[in-house]
Amino acid sequence: MIVIDGLTKQFGPFTAVDRISFSVARGEVLGFLGPNGAGKSTTMKMITGFLAPSAGSARVCGHDVVASTLAAQRLIGYLPEGAPAYGDMTPRGFLTFIARVRRLSAAEAGKAVDRAVEATELSSVLDQPIDTLSKGFRRRVGLAQSILHNPPVLIMDEPTDGLDPNQKFEVRKLIGRMAAEKAIVISTHILEEVDAICTRALIIDHGQIVADGTPAALMARSRYHNAVSLTLGGQTTVATAEKLRSLPGIASIEVAPRGEETTFTLFPAQARESDTLLVDAVARLAREENWPVRALYGEPGRLDEVFRSLTRSDARPEEKDAA
Repeated sequence: MIVIDGLTKQFGPFTAVDRISFSVARGEVLGFLGPNGAGKSTTMKMITGFLAPSAGSARVCGHDVVASTLAAQRLIGYLPEGAPAYGDMTPRGFLTFIARVRRLSAAEAGKAVDRAVEATELSSVLDQPIDTLSKGFRRRVGLAQSILHNPPVLIMDEPTDGLDPNQKFEVRKLIGRMAAEKAIVISTHILEEVDAICTRALIIDHGQIVADGTPAALMARSRYHNAVSLTLGGQTTVATAEKLRSLPGIASIEVAPRGEETTFTLFPAQARESDTLLVDAVARLAREENWPVRALYGEPGRLDEVFRSLTRSDARPEEKDAA
């Protein structure tokens, strides 16, 4: 559905996007991650035909976005950064205008507006000027226009920006319902969103792709993957840590006191297919010692730690190596 090949964008001597290549198939929700200034928004603008690439190509459903711009854009729903709209229009008026821009017939336009309004829960503000709406509602107006014509490709820049937790949950459900029939690219800074709705994550830094895989595969690159976290109440002693270190297969332990609790993070000596045995061993030791266990669980890995290790120029060498 989306094929990017050697895509490059230069602004004078500055290279914002540097020869990136990737593809997105129907049914995929691609989380597009990177720090500010990494090239995410520039890449999305090139995919949608808003910016012309300096080199390389982007194809949407077989249409080159430079050679066949309108043919590609007809198949794209785009939610840009900031969700710009005409502030003096109402959501009803704006969506009707977008339907006309999309060349929907009068009958089709009415049905399309109704569907988009229902999907994004805009009915309570439908006749209120957009400029008077909260940031969350303005974002939902932008989301509604992007799905209005039921496009096979969705490009969304921070789709849940400004939404409260309940609204974020509803938007994620909406994306999940649409995912099977579309190719969706979502730029986000919210890493929990990647785990919640994305089937794949791509990390870009300084205009280049530094990682591409499923959220689980990326978390498996974390030093916390298959580590075990144990939180004990009351006073803990040096002897507690020593008993934990005596367990087989432990490479190191981190100790973090917090008020009247202490959390021990146990890192396995080598990669394991499962942390079950290590968790069992820790649980068994805790029972034998009659420790006041507040929490005990195996770590799947931490996406934020992988993200930092791949995109921070000041990352410690061991963080780079772990990633």
